[in-house]
Amino acid sequence: MLNSPITARLRLQKPGFGLDVDLQLPGRGVSALFGPSGSGKTTCLRCLAGLERADEAYIEVAGEVWQDSARGLFVPPHKRRLGYVFQEASLFEHLSVRDNLLYGWKRVPAAQRKVQMDHACALLGIDGLLHRRPAELSGGERQRVGIARALLTSPGLLLMDEPLAALDSARKNEILPYLERLHQELQIPLVYVSHAQGEVARLADHLVLLDNGQVRANGPIGATLARLDLPLALQDDASVVIDGLVRQFAPSFDLLAVGLPGSELQLLVTHAALPTGSPLRVAVQARDISLSLQAEHQSSILNRLPVTINALAEAAHTAHVLVSLDADGTPLLARITRYSAEQLGIAPGLKVWAQIKSVAVVA
Repeated sequence: MLNSPITARLRLQKPGFGLDVDLQLPGRGVSALFGPSGSGKTTCLRCLAGLERADEAYIEVAGEVWQDSARGLFVPPHKRRLGYVFQEASLFEHLSVRDNLLYGWKRVPAAQRKVQMDHACALLGIDGLLHRRPAELSGGERQRVGIARALLTSPGLLLMDEPLAALDSARKNEILPYLERLHQELQIPLVYVSHAQGEVARLADHLVLLDNGQVRANGPIGATLARLDLPLALQDDASVVIDGLVRQFAPSFDLLAVGLPGSELQLLVTHAALPTGSPLRVAVQARDISLSLQAEHQSSILNRLPVTINALAEAAHTAHVLVSLDADGTPLLARITRYSAEQLGIAPGLKVWAQIKSVAVVA
């Protein structure tokens, strides 16, 4: 059943570690499993794939039950319609890129092929690599080939276990736009494991925060990142994401006006031209928002949004305070000094102006 939720109820006990989760994930888009090392992210993914068998489990994907321990049902990994991308691409070194791709593609009956070779190659930008051997590829190129190979199995679910963890920052930035294209152009649901908050903010629609084998939070990415009661807000790169629509482009200044969801408010973002109405995700870091009691019109800061204070919380640094904001229905998160909070009288219910540099908004 297209877009039906993914259900995963898993209980697994190992020496020194227990996994106990009850998840219902969206049947489309990217769901991220996020948390520190040892929180259970990879174990959860391996149970979904059938590579690890939970003691008690119920797993259902696209209307197909893959495991139901109550009935003694367990579908082996090779019979689950899934693609799996590991930290290392694990390509067949003796085969060309083309033959690596064909390895998975040929094993899918023609009538069940949802992704064609030319489409996968175009999505991942590997058309010019087909005749090379894996030894001739960079780390980023190898991983793109590995993702394309997983896609060519026409999976009903795509699993990625920290696919960028083994790459340097330049290679990560090379691959991220391709992952965004997968998100935009394919209907295949993706479960993405990461401990990098920036990756998750850029790619995910839905966020599951795991800690010590338990679910700490489970919900839409924007609202979850903005929660003050979660450790995400304490990170140095704490941010919120906004899925807006392009309203206007100023070619003389390379500025896009991006409308906030369901609101007349908008953000000005430095970005190349995009057609009006195009969806665009922007990320705003808590450290890049300042607060003012009045709108400062004579300023280099272009974004001034009227907001209402929702709540305050202690920050990781004793000199700082975290402030939850409501911008006409869109949650924002600011980190300011405790001194500024006292001087401005910051308190729940107060209406203030959030000031955000356009160069600080990442799109």
